[in-house]
Amino acid sequence: MYDKKVAIVIKDDLLAWQKLNVVSFLAGSIAIQFPETHGQEFITADQEKFLPFIKHPTLIYKADTTEKLQRAFRRSRDRELAIGIYTRPLFDTRSGEENVAEIAKHTADTLDLVGIIVYGDHKKVDKALDGLKFHE
Repeated sequence: MYDKKVAIVIKDDLLAWQKLNVVSFLAGSIAIQFPETHGQEFITADQEKFLPFIKHPTLIYKADTTEKLQRAFRRSRDRELAIGIYTRPLFDTRSGEENVAEIAKHTADTLDLVGIIVYGDHKKVDKALDGLKFHE
């Protein structure tokens, strides 16, 4: 059993491509920030190498409403979990610099969140996301 957990919460009303985009960016943020999440590279019998996965299972939850996503965000902050964010305006940006500038326009309480990723002690993550259902 893992002592840490990775979980993503995504707004359920997003289009399919938006959900995949958000999950991809958020999962990458954990891998970049926390080297201990890195698994081992895959090597085939003929010695071809492939990129590793994040070694922790990543659970995907849905938020049916903005309020449910905001609640998960607040509860994650209260538990001092590591949090990655994706906001609705980021769908319209075209670079990392634009992403940073867009987020800087807002306070944490006014972000138009469409997805978050949380990483930390599995019990704290479970408490923070209590009441959410897994994405289907």
